[in-house]
Amino acid sequence: MSEPVRLSKLMSERGLCSRREADGYIERGLVFVDGKRVSELGTKVDPDCAIRLDTEAQARQQQRVTILLHKPVGYVSGQPEPGYQPAVALVRPDTRWREDRAPLRFERAHLKGLAPAGRLDIDSTGLLVLTQDGRIARQLIGDDSEIDKEYLVRVEGRLDEKGLALLNHGLSLDGRKLRPAKVAWQNADQLRFVLREGRKRQIRRMCELVGLRVVGLKRVRIGRVRLGDLPPGHWRYLRADEAF
Repeated sequence: MSEPVRLSKLMSERGLCSRREADGYIERGLVFVDGKRVSELGTKVDPDCAIRLDTEAQARQQQRVTILLHKPVGYVSGQPEPGYQPAVALVRPDTRWREDRAPLRFERAHLKGLAPAGRLDIDSTGLLVLTQDGRIARQLIGDDSEIDKEYLVRVEGRLDEKGLALLNHGLSLDGRKLRPAKVAWQNADQLRFVLREGRKRQIRRMCELVGLRVVGLKRVRIGRVRLGDLPPGHWRYLRADEAF
């Protein structure tokens, strides 16, 4: 027989919501396990049980927004740093992309709990995801995430075939081996990276290990969602017909 597990952990693992959101739903009695309402935090359940959210919890989840931002250089992804603004400061009515086709009207409530799902360095630009939805955050930055991210990286220096092979697989950072990547020349001075992990300043540090210096880095895709024509400093909503 399987060992019981915490209900909130199981809900997160199944992608129903984040663990914090699960605790909130459980506290409010909005979770059913095998047809029975559960409202006690820390409850342990069978790993194979059936879990259902109350219609109120489902409605709350449907109201949560995800925003796609073209982060410019000079903004930090998450917590503010002295002298620099967080990227979320760019999410205002006047910076919404004119061509955003999502049928949503901007509300101040859309900023509550809005957090970056993944980092993008202060000196990097491109697609940054900000979300209120714990399911999307876990999908993009969970330890078992299989969502790939694509970057265009302008470099200086010489790179031979051995160095290119190492960028694809064979490098370690902080004593841990990196997962296999896809790295190829995009043009004479630009490499295309596709990664499934996002350690701190990973691409810049990878390049340093093979004798290259990064002079420009832009994220152009996360999973099936592309930056496209979204202008720097502007944002749009993730539409209902889009998924990572």
